[in-house]
Amino acid sequence: MSPTTQQSVPRTPRGVRATPGADDAAEGRIVNVSGGDWDEQIDELGMNPEERIVVNMGPQHPSTHGVLRLILELDGETVTETRAGIGYLHTGIEKNMEFRTWTQGVTFCTRMDYLTPMFQEAAFCLGVEKLLGITEQIPERASAIRVLMMELTRISSHLICLGTGGMEMGATTVMTIGFRTREEILSIIENITGLRMNNAYIRPGGVAQDLPPGAIDKIRETLPEIRRGIGELEKLLLENPILKGRTKEVGYLSLTGCTALGITGPVLRSTGLPHDLRKSAPYCGYEKYDFDVVTGTGCDSYDRLAIRLGEMHQSLRIIEQVTDELQANPGPVMVADKKIAWPAQLAVGGDGMGNSLDHIREIMGTSMEALIHHFKLVTEGFRVPPGQAYQAVESPKGELGCHVVSDGGTRPYRAHFRDPSFNNLQAAAAMCEGGNLADVIVAVASIDPVMGGVDR
Repeated sequence: MSPTTQQSVPRTPRGVRATPGADDAAEGRIVNVSGGDWDEQIDELGMNPEERIVVNMGPQHPSTHGVLRLILELDGETVTETRAGIGYLHTGIEKNMEFRTWTQGVTFCTRMDYLTPMFQEAAFCLGVEKLLGITEQIPERASAIRVLMMELTRISSHLICLGTGGMEMGATTVMTIGFRTREEILSIIENITGLRMNNAYIRPGGVAQDLPPGAIDKIRETLPEIRRGIGELEKLLLENPILKGRTKEVGYLSLTGCTALGITGPVLRSTGLPHDLRKSAPYCGYEKYDFDVVTGTGCDSYDRLAIRLGEMHQSLRIIEQVTDELQANPGPVMVADKKIAWPAQLAVGGDGMGNSLDHIREIMGTSMEALIHHFKLVTEGFRVPPGQAYQAVESPKGELGCHVVSDGGTRPYRAHFRDPSFNNLQAAAAMCEGGNLADVIVAVASIDPVMGGVDR
């Protein structure tokens, strides 16, 4: 960290490396402090204790959850002002989606927040289905599979949040338990979609393929292991006096502050407001499932941690209900309209996963029309009527919205995402002001930002 002062320094004490320059008097002196008591360093430098110090945390810093730059103004160890600098991970995903078909767009948006790929896919596809006017035609089994994948991803994302947050506070065991449990979930997701992350599994009209044989049994066998891992985290964290000391009343943000800044997710629910789109504006059939919205009243980092632990248990409740529904109700997983539906009869062959041999035989050997249609559907894509739609889902970090605009062509005219990490990062300034420098790490971890979703 490089404190910047507004006063020239006459001498350089031990533990301090001064960077000389011709414009020191005009622009201030930069010093790198490698250790020692801060008050003693101030005395040796001959600095005014009231003088402000500006510290850059990041963009390359292990505790900023990606390439996030925090500009901190300090008064000793107290943070007087915080500003977030973003844009270091700009991917151009939204712009690239304008040059791909509607179905190909899924492979782009799934990579934004790489910890919650299923939620970006779901929001985008639900928006496209609104434009197509086929929301009511989506098979129930496809919607149930979407819920299953989103809830598995929710647990996975929360485990990363708690694991990395614990590691940043020095609790390595929290990280190892969180990542170990997440591996169980990624194994299930890989079994179903073929990929651990960036799945491109949810598609306009349904999902890429049905659950493979034995998937439900594998899920039911793994749920006790996941529940055990969550229980270990609860024992390590919830009543830990060291953790309470680091998180209680740290990163405080009231309901008024959340409302003013448009904050959603666990940060908002830590103020006691039970706002969850799965309850307030259900989608994908969430109204059928029995689960509770977990809230807190502390408005601090500890409550956000406890809320995420509680939400994982609620996700397990939903997953158990969905697996029962999927086992009892077989059926199609893609909309019936062949002008929209990509083939969903996939199989693993010698060259990897692709269309099943039965489907290939049909379009290659018995129906020239089917072959031509398949070629045009894949290369050109389907047309979407002109218009615009907005669809929001409850991601692990808050409200994830997708605004899609069509000009009647085979590609989006515009696809814009309201990523919760982007909005929630506004809270960093309010959370950190007046706290200690070390509390900045805790406050940012409680927001749980992912820069892939911010710099999209």
